[in-house]
Amino acid sequence: MKFLRGSLRNGDLKYALSRPQRRHAHTRHLFDEVSQRDINSYNNQLASLLRSGDALATWALFSEMHFAGLDLNAYTFTRVLSACSGLPGKERGKQVHSLMVKTGSDTGTVAKTALLNIYSKNGCLDDSVRVFEEVELRDVVIWNALLSGFLREGLAQQAFSVFAEMKRERVEFSEFTLCSVIKACASMKAFRQGRQVHGLVVVLGRDLVILSTALIDFYADVGHISEAMKVFSSLKGGIDSVMCNSLLIGCIKNQKYEEAFSIMSRMRPNVVALTGALSACSENSNLWIGKQIHCVALRFGFIDTQLCNVLLDMYAKCGKLRNVQSLFGWILHKDVVSWTTMIQAYGYHGYGLEALELFKKMGEGGSRVLPNSVTFLAVLSACGHSGLVDEGRECFNLMREKYGFDPGQEHYACFIDALGRAGKMDEAWCLFDNMVKNGTRPTAAVWITLLNACSLNQDVARGEFAAKHLLELEPDNPGNYVLLSNFNAAVGNWDSVDKLRDIMKKRGLVKEAGSSHVSLAGCQQAAAK
Repeated sequence: MKFLRGSLRNGDLKYALSRPQRRHAHTRHLFDEVSQRDINSYNNQLASLLRSGDALATWALFSEMHFAGLDLNAYTFTRVLSACSGLPGKERGKQVHSLMVKTGSDTGTVAKTALLNIYSKNGCLDDSVRVFEEVELRDVVIWNALLSGFLREGLAQQAFSVFAEMKRERVEFSEFTLCSVIKACASMKAFRQGRQVHGLVVVLGRDLVILSTALIDFYADVGHISEAMKVFSSLKGGIDSVMCNSLLIGCIKNQKYEEAFSIMSRMRPNVVALTGALSACSENSNLWIGKQIHCVALRFGFIDTQLCNVLLDMYAKCGKLRNVQSLFGWILHKDVVSWTTMIQAYGYHGYGLEALELFKKMGEGGSRVLPNSVTFLAVLSACGHSGLVDEGRECFNLMREKYGFDPGQEHYACFIDALGRAGKMDEAWCLFDNMVKNGTRPTAAVWITLLNACSLNQDVARGEFAAKHLLELEPDNPGNYVLLSNFNAAVGNWDSVDKLRDIMKKRGLVKEAGSSHVSLAGCQQAAAK
């Protein structure tokens, strides 16, 4: 406080704090003045801290309540579980769950929903399912929590299975349910199922204005942009900027540039529309359209940090590293996304040492931007592709030791890939064993990484072990059979190559042909691989 008194004139302190901070400081002051505090006053203070976005202070107050021996109730626990979702690591959530069981506060549907949410947000889907199965009276909210948990982890098929189970149990769908299942269909590229859900929306008489953005996104993602336009046209008076943005991004994603510019000409450009359009350009590596959108952003003065971050990504994926470096240097207020995207750009282009140097600079001097899990993924990828195994190992250990992050499946897959490329197969499998011991479930990406490493290093026995688990996890993915066929070819097992081809024919599995393309002055030239 002495520093504040010396650096701020009397009366200036209230202007140095944001409005939520001032409100929180005032509430805390009133709370401290209360001589006799009961559980209700503590709970109200918890809610106030949570509303102000201060998850750490919420946790600190909860700890104070626990050590004071107060009779904590379901209201207390649901608030602190919400705070835990905003803090790194999953240990706090597990500690709260244990305390809830001990005090008997884990029985209500609301408490169970809060527990399910915290587990799913930390990627602990087995725990989420276990909590869900313990609930006797399941309302639509807890069903939605389970569905969105699977969707958050990219498990669209499982999310769709939850929806099918909701139908069997005759649960009344909410708009959130239908919106989530439409997203699952988009993720699976399941046009037929998504169209059926669209029909269900119409039959149930649900508000199409609320669900229209999800439907437009779905049809754009599965390549049926004409259907997206029909949804857009059917809305008539209910069209808002969010729907326009969604259709604009969908048109660019599907290379319908004339329609995209027609939509843009009828609306005032906004940051969301331009950001989404640039993301679509990144996906298509469309430099020509990306540059035009960059010009529109400059013209309307929309060059903020968020938009610059997407521009960085677009130029990086289009191979324009000098543009990325120039733009990164120009950004005044670099956030974690800016630093991460620049690190990724160096990684894309094989500059592993530069990526590492930038990562170190990120937390130094006046920058002091803390890395997140995506930052570590970018650094690990850059190290792996540049053969910097020791540096990658150091970064992997740094995640937990210095920053308190639990490595996810993608971090393990990335470092396993780096070890495999360096021929360190024993260490790669040791890392895999540690991952399983730490309770992280191997995904298809992890098994694919292990199989590729075995193929590269002629590790037949462990390669067959990885292949077996991969096919058990994704038996209908044609790409996996091609990958396994390549592994058998690499180790000289030609009989198995022929058998796999026969299995693919019998099951009707056809791998989509790869292609590469480059956009030049609006013309896109593609070559099949």
